[in-house]
Amino acid sequence: MTEKIRLDTWLWYARFYKSRSLSSKAILSGKLRVNSDKISKPASKVKINDVLTINHVNMVRIIQVQSLGVRRGPASEAQKLYKDRSGDEIGAFNVKHVSEKSKKDANKRPTKKDRRILDKIVTKTLE
Repeated sequence: MTEKIRLDTWLWYARFYKSRSLSSKAILSGKLRVNSDKISKPASKVKINDVLTINHVNMVRIIQVQSLGVRRGPASEAQKLYKDRSGDEIGAFNVKHVSEKSKKDANKRPTKKDRRILDKIVTKTLE
């Protein structure tokens, strides 16, 4: 049996959000995907080697879960919980494309082109 942990708890342990309630709100708003599946419940489980796609205001981060963790420790401990695939060739979302958008465009919904790019990246990371 593989070990699993709540997604909102793991995001808090890994220091992506300052509190569990903020991580829960991000999940409820649809800003996260686990293995290319939209997640809408904070109680969703995550396990080792799952790929998380976190959609921030001006960038998309692709994270691979390396460890589940047992507490919210210092940043050095939190960084051992995941591997950031955003800079990899596989997980390289066109960050330049996102950062070049003006601030008022950052709050708009993604275009179909943006969604296609993101879908390509997520499917490549799962291969």
